Amino acid sequence: MRILGAIFVALIVLIQYPLWLGKGGWLRAWEVERQVDAQKAKNRQLETRNAALAAEVRDLKTGTEAIEERARHELGMLRPDEIFYQYVPDKKPGPEPH
Repeated sequence: MRILGAIFVALIVLIQYPLWLGKGGWLRAWEVERQVDAQKAKNRQLETRNAALAAEVRDLKTGTEAIEERARHELGMLRPDEIFYQYVPDKKPGPEPH
């Protein structure tokens, strides 16, 4: 009777091994699921970035406002009929050191 019990235990262990540690086992499934979740999070970040870039491209293709804004801000450009005034405050002399 003990030998029969030992055989059944050995068979159960052999059946359980592929379920837990085999190529398609639970541990591998959990690892793949973790990797999928990480990739989905990365994809969401990239989709947000791509949407922002697509909006900027669309603005640059369709409207001149975005181009004008960039030219004014980054290059300091003006329209032909504009006059640029720059206010520079006077430097007040500070107290002289003794």
